[in-house]
Amino acid sequence: MELREKQGWPKALIGLAARLPWWLGLALAVISYAGLHSVAQKPLPGTAQPGQMGGFVLSAVAHGLALAGQYLLPLWFGIGALLSALRRGKAARLHAAAASRPDALDAMSWQEFEILVGEYFRRQGYGVTDNGGGGADGGVDVVLHGDDGSHLVQCKHWRALRVGVQPVRELYGVMAAHGAAGGFVVTSGEFTEDAVRFADGLALNLINGSSLLRGIRAQAGSGPAATRPADLPTPDCPVCGAAMVLRQARSGANAGRQFWGCSRYAQDRCRGTREVERCG
Repeated sequence: MELREKQGWPKALIGLAARLPWWLGLALAVISYAGLHSVAQKPLPGTAQPGQMGGFVLSAVAHGLALAGQYLLPLWFGIGALLSALRRGKAARLHAAAASRPDALDAMSWQEFEILVGEYFRRQGYGVTDNGGGGADGGVDVVLHGDDGSHLVQCKHWRALRVGVQPVRELYGVMAAHGAAGGFVVTSGEFTEDAVRFADGLALNLINGSSLLRGIRAQAGSGPAATRPADLPTPDCPVCGAAMVLRQARSGANAGRQFWGCSRYAQDRCRGTREVERCG
């Protein structure tokens, strides 16, 4: 049991760093080395004084852990940073493939599809955390961080089957339990009519394969910088005056296009919208 726990520490730390931006993983490597190295360099007292045996033992244990940890922790964080950088490179390649090939989604594995979806939202200006799903469903696969709160993303790489109402209802329940501001179900295929009806009017967006590809092509054509909300001034809602958030049309002639929607849509059902005006 103890051996398995010890073997789990490197994997857990590497996995943590791999889900962070690569530069943050490197920063953790530097900070951990600096902090532990300063502890490891402190000399231990030669002998324990009477009545101070407990403190002496704790100091000796901390010193020993720092001696080893000053090299191990930076190594683990460094490996995680490398994996993060490789993942970002893979995400960029998958995004480029999806933008240029209509059959790109069918050729991807479910893991690659999740990476692509994360990159798609990252280029919309969200902070993206890979939730490390353990299977083709994996529950919530991606967590998005925006100005209006967190958004949960469920990825469904289903080539033949249409996504029904059950997965959509389950995600909505998870959103409510976690107090998420919104959610997305993204599939490489299509949704049933029941799923579309259930999501209508909720802070829950359904993105099918064709809409996802249109959005990715729009991102590739205009460049990442032009699709980031941080580069756009945030307008006020023309109906209630609240701040607006950047959304994407799910269906119809404007599917895949971004627009400003009222941030109070989920609470007050305010349907105020504005077109996205870009410079250049």
